[in-house]
Amino acid sequence: MHPRLRTIALAVAVLLAGGTAVASVLDATTSPADAAAVLASTVENEGATCAVPALPDAGSLPTNARLPDPFRRLDNSRITTTGDWRCRREEIKRLAEKFVYGEKPAKPQSVTGTVSSSGITVNVSHNGRSSSFSASVQLPSGTGPFPAVVVLGGFGADTAAIRAAGAAVISYDPYAVGREGTPRTNKQGAFYSIYGNTSPTGLLMAWAWGVSRIIDVLEGNQTVLRADATGVTGCSRFGKGAFVVGAFDQRIALTMPIESGTAGVPILRGVPGEGAQSLSSAYGEQPWFGDAFGSFTGSPNRLPVDTHEMVAMVAPRGLFVMDNPHIANLGPRSASVAALGGAEVYRALGAGDNITYWSDVQDGSHCANRPEWRTPLQQNIQKHLLRTGNAPGAMRISSRAQGNLAEWRDWTTPSLGQSPSNPPSSQPPSSQPPSSQPPSSQPPSSGPPSSSGPPPVGGCAASVSVNAWTGGFVATVRVTAGASPVDGWTVAMTLPAGATITNSWNTTRGGTTGAVTLSNVSYNGRLGAGQSTEFGFQGTGSPGNPAPTCTAS
Repeated sequence: MHPRLRTIALAVAVLLAGGTAVASVLDATTSPADAAAVLASTVENEGATCAVPALPDAGSLPTNARLPDPFRRLDNSRITTTGDWRCRREEIKRLAEKFVYGEKPAKPQSVTGTVSSSGITVNVSHNGRSSSFSASVQLPSGTGPFPAVVVLGGFGADTAAIRAAGAAVISYDPYAVGREGTPRTNKQGAFYSIYGNTSPTGLLMAWAWGVSRIIDVLEGNQTVLRADATGVTGCSRFGKGAFVVGAFDQRIALTMPIESGTAGVPILRGVPGEGAQSLSSAYGEQPWFGDAFGSFTGSPNRLPVDTHEMVAMVAPRGLFVMDNPHIANLGPRSASVAALGGAEVYRALGAGDNITYWSDVQDGSHCANRPEWRTPLQQNIQKHLLRTGNAPGAMRISSRAQGNLAEWRDWTTPSLGQSPSNPPSSQPPSSQPPSSQPPSSQPPSSGPPSSSGPPPVGGCAASVSVNAWTGGFVATVRVTAGASPVDGWTVAMTLPAGATITNSWNTTRGGTTGAVTLSNVSYNGRLGAGQSTEFGFQGTGSPGNPAPTCTAS
């Protein structure tokens, strides 16, 4: 059994099918491997339903040489609980879209495609316009479905090491979605075929939109690749893209930008003083930034957002930033400040072990596969994609390019209170991958859970929600302690004729058909009064309407 996590009281909100935002709290009963497994969301943007105040106008922005406070809302109040982060993150997202990258549209009206062992096709239509693109796939050895890492433009983390760790490689050509070498008034590629060639959205956000559409296709066909275990990587300009991909799609479980330079990880306020590629140069070289950023290239201190907050947008999911301290033009000192600033949000959410920044490398050549990165690369894949590892994150900042966060902030990191316990936002942990997968058509959304009613004093209650398709289903069961703590629990239910459990997680199973029992495992049996935990199982046949009962031990 993995060592127990310290109490982390980490809330991760999710947008359910009916549009209800709920929060998931990981507590001291959650093992590290399972904690990593629940951090990727099942939706692209958990904060889509948050009520966000009016954003400031560019002309009214004050000058602030310090990094904006990631914990301070637009109404000037500070967040106080982990659950508050969901809507604070949405505020940061919209500021970043308006002033830095351009808007990332929500999922188009129609996204279809195919997935095979050698490739993925994506077909998009929206408001009468359509476009398509494809990506190639290389599988690791073994039996799928596999987690996968999207590699932008052929330049990213060592693909041999990725496959050796047990993950597939999806080779994605960003230029098919947003081409370089085009003027801002005539942008080209699949994104701009849908949203117009004068769209103010920059290439980095267009590339991120393309990866999100790949995940949409994966969600409908998981026989080869798993949609709930996707990573992204890229180096140089594609490192910029990988960073934006991970920040703006919460389904990405592991984000791995490499030597991203200006428009990537480095804080925008720090670029001018470090001697990195200037903001005006990066803005003019290619339409990477959104068009609106043009008014800030000479005055980044007016920005109401900076990249430490984009780092924070990835939290609490896995983030592994690889950097080069030997090339000042890449802004490694400013990148380390962004990582340190974003890590404060990770720490406040209780997820400090999920971020790594590594610039302590000897080789100075750009985009080389450095031996120092191979072990942490595979550890991050094992932890966040395979969910079999537990290696903590690390800040390995080279003394050649070490930033000092204290010089850049005038805010402190709050101790965030624990949000109320609610159902988690994740797919079930996949250290035990399902033995069968849903068909390629998208399964229907879960219906309302059936419930055994209020928990009795000193006892426990169970409710179940079911996601079913023709010939199979996944059930998620929530166990809630009553007015007194419990040290163990058992849920009993009767499955209809023809229904068979084929796989389960976070539970000890008794039986697979008919009357079955499902009991706690070592790390989730102890619940405080009113606390909840969840487990799940997958099956064949029709689930019917199971009525669970819970007995506390």
